[in-house]
Amino acid sequence: MTRYAMVADLRRCVGCQTCTAACKLTNATPPGVQWRKVLDIETGEFPNVERTFMPVGCQHCSDPPCLDVCPSTATRKRDDGIVTIDYDICIGCAYCAVACPYQARYKVEKPSFAYGPATATEAQRFDEARLGVAQKCTFCVDRIDAGKARGLTPGVDPDASPACANACIADALAFGDIEDPDSNVSKLLSENTWFQMHEELGTDPGFYYLWDKEKA
Repeated sequence: MTRYAMVADLRRCVGCQTCTAACKLTNATPPGVQWRKVLDIETGEFPNVERTFMPVGCQHCSDPPCLDVCPSTATRKRDDGIVTIDYDICIGCAYCAVACPYQARYKVEKPSFAYGPATATEAQRFDEARLGVAQKCTFCVDRIDAGKARGLTPGVDPDASPACANACIADALAFGDIEDPDSNVSKLLSENTWFQMHEELGTDPGFYYLWDKEKA
């Protein structure tokens, strides 16, 4: 079996937002919609304050709450663990957005462009199928599938890997198959302390965070 997952090393992330920009460029998301974003977290009390940057987005859960509430079966989980949305049958009820504990879903009702009227590039890449329906990070599933069809390995070959991981200037993001003990992500998890966001909910996210503190 295969389960694709993302690993974010919070000790390396510098909060540059390059992953966010790469995601927006690759997926042509409208203003205000960030499938990949980075939280800026401050902890402690002055003068002993620490700052942590945390990449977030769809967690591609093993047991996704968004799937259970979808009345049209538009939200699905593939055999490789990637959670997808079928825009053709999504009815735009937004139940999934309410159910998602990671605030990872968006719904855009009308076209929106950066500077008012669409530029030539925005007009060319505008996707009407994403209006009035749920949308979110897909782990760049189109790149994964196209790359695998060419014999490439997701997480190893850039043309078969998510744009955010490819763009990270600090090598803080890694992508791969956690069911493969020899994969890059499996080695990272076996060699480091890690946690999952809201793991107490039992969703088993496919997004892991490396940290130098003991798990709570």
